[in-house]
Amino acid sequence: MAASLVALDKIVSLAKRRGFVFQSSDIYGGLNGCWDYGPLGVELLRNVKEAWWREMTYRDDIEGIDASILMHPRVWEASGHIGSFADPMIDNKTSKKRYRADHLIEDEIDRLRNKEKEAEADALQERLDKAVAPEDFYQIIVDSGIKDPAGGTNDWTEVRQFNLMFKTFIGPVEDSSAVVYLRPETAQGIFVNFNNVNQSSRQKVPFGIAQIGKAFRNEINTKNFLFRTREFEQMEMQWFVKPGDDDKWYDYWLEKRQNWFQEFGISPDKLRVKPHAEDKLAHYAKAAVDIEYLFPFGWGEVEGIHNRTDFDLRQHAEFSGKKIEYFDQGENVRYTPYVIETSIGASRSTMMFLVNAYDEDEIGGEKRDVLRFHPKLAPYKVAIFPLIKKEGMPEFAQKLHQDVQKQYKSFYDESGAIGRRYRRQDEAGTPYCVTIDGQTLEDGTVTVRDRDTTEQIRIQAESLRGWLGERV
Repeated sequence: MAASLVALDKIVSLAKRRGFVFQSSDIYGGLNGCWDYGPLGVELLRNVKEAWWREMTYRDDIEGIDASILMHPRVWEASGHIGSFADPMIDNKTSKKRYRADHLIEDEIDRLRNKEKEAEADALQERLDKAVAPEDFYQIIVDSGIKDPAGGTNDWTEVRQFNLMFKTFIGPVEDSSAVVYLRPETAQGIFVNFNNVNQSSRQKVPFGIAQIGKAFRNEINTKNFLFRTREFEQMEMQWFVKPGDDDKWYDYWLEKRQNWFQEFGISPDKLRVKPHAEDKLAHYAKAAVDIEYLFPFGWGEVEGIHNRTDFDLRQHAEFSGKKIEYFDQGENVRYTPYVIETSIGASRSTMMFLVNAYDEDEIGGEKRDVLRFHPKLAPYKVAIFPLIKKEGMPEFAQKLHQDVQKQYKSFYDESGAIGRRYRRQDEAGTPYCVTIDGQTLEDGTVTVRDRDTTEQIRIQAESLRGWLGERV
């Protein structure tokens, strides 16, 4: 675990150095739990979202929407977020540090496992799995003698529930009648638009509604880089089905979503499926499973597949007073559809692809850091270099760069030795580097170097866009 955390530090360092991710408000000391995407990071994030969007909506039976971040407060009453969207919070009286109580216990379980005290870890995990009320978490912390990671004392307050939604106000007067919330998830925007989408698109069940958007959670503790943040993006699809058909569609989407990760380079041995125990299911769920990735800090959820039954549509029908139903003309019957949800974090999965791509190797006895992104996800698809800054090579390279950039994100670089330029692009994850040299001016061919194998071939410059198209 210690070696893995060092690896994460290296990745975070590379991310800042190469312009993937910066700490938000860095010049003011940063804002905890908030991150800015730099020039390469915003391209990677956009490519991840584009890959998901094409997978989920470039088909006949899923429609896309983009719902507002601010919604009527009654939405969050109906969904249960105002009443129950909370985490167990505990403070240490000595250090004044605040923690999520369940995370403290999980860290203690990890510590016991690292010391190969499996029986104690299993017993503690069993108690944690059964914990529901704040006093349950408190008693576990006290009984286990868990100390403050910052101060080393066990001078704890009682555990209390902490609502995770950010409040704000609409209008000039900040009173209770003007309270609205920054949405903590994007799913509710889909549910309240079910009638609108169904009527305008004339879709037939089963069909889905997908969206990508920002969500906000006032997390007690943020940690592990982009994994747990207060502002993040979600990619969610709600699949509406006839009651009774929900089990088969649940299995269908679980398999399909696992395949998507593997298609983009995630090894099966770094993925696992973790079902939710029946007594730990969310109040709306009939079944739920997490797809987890093996991060440097351990297994962490990147996507959830949930059978939400008809809970959401029924709740919004009750609270709004409007019918939310589907009319099946073929069977002449009305019903409230069940919902199979696929919910993936765009920010979190971007971190997964960044971590997964990171590698260290040696070329000619020289160590290099390289990001082995799938070509579709790589921020730059190609980098174009003139070998030297004379003899017409820069002009040829610039013209080729401008031509390629009509279709693919390209990077032009004429600074430094060619080997150094290769290393810079390896760190950026660029799959192909193209060099214009003396032979280019004679026969129109260029050298193409592969990021992963470092092998080089020559192709006609005029065919470069088509060559890239076959690979990107």
